[in-house]
Amino acid sequence: MRKMILQCGALALSLLAANVMAAVSPEEAAKLGTSLTPLGAEKAGNADGSIPAWTGGIPKNAGAVDSKGFLADPFASEKPLFTITTATVDKYKDKLSDGQVAMFKRYPDTYKIPVYPTHRTVAVPPDIYESAKRSALNVTSINDGNGLANFTGNRYYAFPIPKNGVEVLWNHITRYHGGNLKRIITQVTPQTNGAYTPIRFEEEIAVPQLIKDIDPEKAANVLTFFKQSVTAPARLAGNVLLVHETLDQVKEPRLAWIYNAGQRRVRRAPQVAYDGPGTAADGLRTSDNFDMFSGAPDRYDWKLIGKKEMYIPYNSYKLDSPSLKYDDVIKAGHINQDLTRYELHRVWEIVGTVKPSERHIYAKRHMYLDEDSWQVALVDHYDGRGQLWRVAEGHAQFYYDHQTPAYTLEALYDIIAGRYIALGMKNEEKHSFEFGFDAKAADYTPAALRAEGVR
Repeated sequence: MRKMILQCGALALSLLAANVMAAVSPEEAAKLGTSLTPLGAEKAGNADGSIPAWTGGIPKNAGAVDSKGFLADPFASEKPLFTITTATVDKYKDKLSDGQVAMFKRYPDTYKIPVYPTHRTVAVPPDIYESAKRSALNVTSINDGNGLANFTGNRYYAFPIPKNGVEVLWNHITRYHGGNLKRIITQVTPQTNGAYTPIRFEEEIAVPQLIKDIDPEKAANVLTFFKQSVTAPARLAGNVLLVHETLDQVKEPRLAWIYNAGQRRVRRAPQVAYDGPGTAADGLRTSDNFDMFSGAPDRYDWKLIGKKEMYIPYNSYKLDSPSLKYDDVIKAGHINQDLTRYELHRVWEIVGTVKPSERHIYAKRHMYLDEDSWQVALVDHYDGRGQLWRVAEGHAQFYYDHQTPAYTLEALYDIIAGRYIALGMKNEEKHSFEFGFDAKAADYTPAALRAEGVR
């Protein structure tokens, strides 16, 4: 009997070990801020100097912030080192994703990639660096990597020294967004001729640790609260979405509610997850396409391929200029590539393949994450036949006035249909992002939605 108990105990321990991945050692964590940046990137530049060393992030020539909160472009005087075109794409394809190469084939006359000097501009506040260090020492993944344990306090950058693909993805999911954030943005889904109707959103992202009156127990498994109100066009105005983004979505799936202005009712919205349709997206994106990838990682097996150097959208200040109109940005087939900026950066490469027991319209997602910010920069999406279907580009910029990396614009191109969705534009808005607003717990309850959804 004693032997049987010991054997059962050993089996339980082995199963536990298989389900819980350990945090890194103190010796390894000590690399953060020394040989590695405080967020886990390689501090050194590359061999030929085309990627410089990280020296603290914030650009020395950071410009002024205008009355609307828009940032001056620190690199406005720079010219492209070269521009990749259909004629030259083969020369550079080792530093491009398959999706980027496919864009040249789909739009041979108009798609191009202007490559500028590389600037490693990303930095976050000191307390966020401290949070990343705590995470490295304490956070473990549970439920086969689909949840986090010991992720407490300032909850950012779960695995700054990742050991596998899902840990790399968790760093994107748990990255710093600037604390509580409000923004007014526009989304478009152009027809093949470039015609579009702007969809205007007012959004709030709030984190539990920065909501003073929140119940800690009720929010223990919440990563963020997200609220999105549609304000235009008139036929959609008044609809409001509320999401409680959970950490362990196997234990407690994402909670979502929608207020429908036409029905004047609040309803649970379980479809706002995975491959459920994105808000007012004309079928061109899924719910988990938002923020390049959001939600639970549990439907995929995530393989870490390694690190490589790639040309990715970066320091996209020109694309965010308030002097632009949306018509300047939105063109037939793809956004105006003359307004884009790409730089050579090291990226983490991971591949998500749908588990045999699960389903998703994307059978495979090939992702590339910027090493300095942990933001997803590029994603190639494949359908169930193994055919490349949608290509995502996250045009990033660093908000140096708030030490926050973010997206200027997310573009998702359907290379089969010849259409795309562009999300996040604010060029024509009255102000840029609002960081650090005071959030109240009562504002993120289903009961609050009806008051928000006034038509």
